[in-house]
Amino acid sequence: MARFTYGGQALIEGVLMRGRDAIAVAFRHPDGRIVWAAEPLDTGPHGWRLAKAPLVRGLIVLYETLIVGTRWLVRSANLQASGEGVELGRGSVAILLILTLAAGIGVFFLLPLFIASVTTSAFSKDAWVQNLAEGLIRVAIFMGYLVVVSRAPDVRRVFMYHGAEHMTIHALEAGDPLTVSKVRRYPTAHPRCGTEFLVVVIILSILLFSLLGRSNLLVMVAGRLLLIPVIAAIGYELLRFGSRHRSNPIVKAVMYPGILVQLITTKRPTDDQIEVAIVSMEQALSADGERIPDGSALYERDRLDPEPAAVPA
Repeated sequence: MARFTYGGQALIEGVLMRGRDAIAVAFRHPDGRIVWAAEPLDTGPHGWRLAKAPLVRGLIVLYETLIVGTRWLVRSANLQASGEGVELGRGSVAILLILTLAAGIGVFFLLPLFIASVTTSAFSKDAWVQNLAEGLIRVAIFMGYLVVVSRAPDVRRVFMYHGAEHMTIHALEAGDPLTVSKVRRYPTAHPRCGTEFLVVVIILSILLFSLLGRSNLLVMVAGRLLLIPVIAAIGYELLRFGSRHRSNPIVKAVMYPGILVQLITTKRPTDDQIEVAIVSMEQALSADGERIPDGSALYERDRLDPEPAAVPA
């Protein structure tokens, strides 16, 4: 079994697996083939001296999800749309990332604050009342968003690949060969899932924002923006701790809401989706110099063509 704890991310008709020194992606090409690519994790903040230190490593993973993950998510969309002659350029990707980040912060952090401030000021001046209301509103928005988007057929397929990613990681951690029949034995939920991380972040935000007290709206907005990286860093460490001590009944109970939310964000995959997740994992293991478990299926695959360079205007 690999010594490193592998993680991943579902893409459009594909899966990204993060290893110790590299990431690998695999997609189901529109023509039915499995195509893959890998890239080292040695640029940007990955090269920082303290990149793997506690608290700092959580910010690195956040960077990978926002920057690297979004870049490959867009690449997967371009691959599926290639037959229709539609493709996003690098400038469009950057704009999409900025807009997505701004919308996420606005909807999940600032909107609950605004609603809670307006609704609670009429009957209570206590900071804990506003913070509790803000937290409950944030939970309601988060859950409502997941329920709504999960009804879209394309998103449901992404959630199926999400399940395939988790099941493959379970099989690797159990030391099983990476085959469809072995992987299919495992649940789609995983204790290190990014969905569970978001649940931890919501709980932490209720606790930490309560320390800011109640002041004018601009000060509260600034405080929440400044605390986002702090919450992300602490949340990642709590997620790692929870995954290592899941047998503890108290830890299991505290982290259980994250497993419940994964009932929405993961679905049982088809065999061909599991094959894609296995290829992604095998390529991540190879990129790290790790041994692929004996008896694993080596499904036919082709290297993904390089992304075309931008053409000057």
